[in-house]
Amino acid sequence: MRSRAASWLAWSLWAISVALTTVSLLLLVLNHSHPDVHVYDYWLENTLSAVLFSTVGAIVASRRAENPGGWLFCLLGLAFSIGHCSSQYAIYTQLAQPGLLPAGQALTCISSWILPPIIGLQVFSFLLFPTGRPPSRRWMWLAWLTTAAVVVGTISSAFSFGANAGLGPVQNPLGIEGFSNVYAMVLTLLTLLIVPAALSPFARLRGAEGVERQQIKWFAYAAAATVGGLVLAYMIPNSIDTPPWFEWVGYALLIATTPAIPVSIGIAILRYRLYDIDLLINRTLVYGGLTVALALVYVGSVTAGQALLELLTGQGRLPQLAVVVSTLVVAALFSPLRRRIQNVIDRRFYRRKYDAAKTLEVFSVKLRHETDLGALSDDLVGVVRETMQPEHVSLWLRTPDRVVKR
Repeated sequence: MRSRAASWLAWSLWAISVALTTVSLLLLVLNHSHPDVHVYDYWLENTLSAVLFSTVGAIVASRRAENPGGWLFCLLGLAFSIGHCSSQYAIYTQLAQPGLLPAGQALTCISSWILPPIIGLQVFSFLLFPTGRPPSRRWMWLAWLTTAAVVVGTISSAFSFGANAGLGPVQNPLGIEGFSNVYAMVLTLLTLLIVPAALSPFARLRGAEGVERQQIKWFAYAAAATVGGLVLAYMIPNSIDTPPWFEWVGYALLIATTPAIPVSIGIAILRYRLYDIDLLINRTLVYGGLTVALALVYVGSVTAGQALLELLTGQGRLPQLAVVVSTLVVAALFSPLRRRIQNVIDRRFYRRKYDAAKTLEVFSVKLRHETDLGALSDDLVGVVRETMQPEHVSLWLRTPDRVVKR
């Protein structure tokens, strides 16, 4: 496909997705104006997904038309927008204003079968990342099984009751008894197929070098951020009793990490500032560990102070002064603890960088005391060779009458 034709097609798909999403939000406002009408449960997730995937897909497909990742994202954004718009339209025509607009039942059917294609497109997006091909022929089973599951899931959901859980009381008019069980099994299978698909980029690491290795790092970083958001938003609140603010923080983090995977895949395919991921991972490890450590110090000091005060005086409330002191201790520990964590992470995960920094530190000390130019030149060449590991090193010294090579 020519570059101009690819760009036109990609941005046309983006425009359709954004237009359908805009209509969906308008219908959401109209539905919300009726207080007794069910509100579509997944409107925020669908809105973000439609805009993000369609935008990243359009950028990637218009610049790298040969890579199927951009086109898969365009189709994903379009599928999310179709599912959202049809769901909002079904609620409006079936519950808010029955009979006011035509084709309400037809849109209800469309909203019921859109989920299997969405999951299938996500599986292929992971499986074909970043080269546009599976890691090897041994992974072709996943592609064929996903295709078959999408076909069966689409057919079964089209004739299943309650396939779209977000519609609430609105039922699929084509629903037939018995198809719901088939749809549930196929949907479970499709959901499970996301796991090997998401692991497929890591299967490339064994033979990946240079650019491809950096691309996989971007995906791994985004996947870790997304999993962290899911854990804080759903797994921890569903497992233990948490205060309301924790649930709000977890949900906010989940929304914040929603763009992580599409944006990281877009950066990786476009190869835009690929090597920034090393610095990003380093800073995340350092400040993530620092945050956890300082939080433990603060909570531990406040809890221990409160327990000690209750034991000595019988009062259960900690004075404000003790809280202020704990805060000052945390503030005082910030810089030394950050340096300590940075050294540990550099020594454990960035050994070459750590050794290079130590070599330069030793050389800087020697530089202040060395007076022999010949010895200093040899030391400089040795430091460059050890830290940067070039193919060849030469040092040219200019004197008033000649140039000396070492």
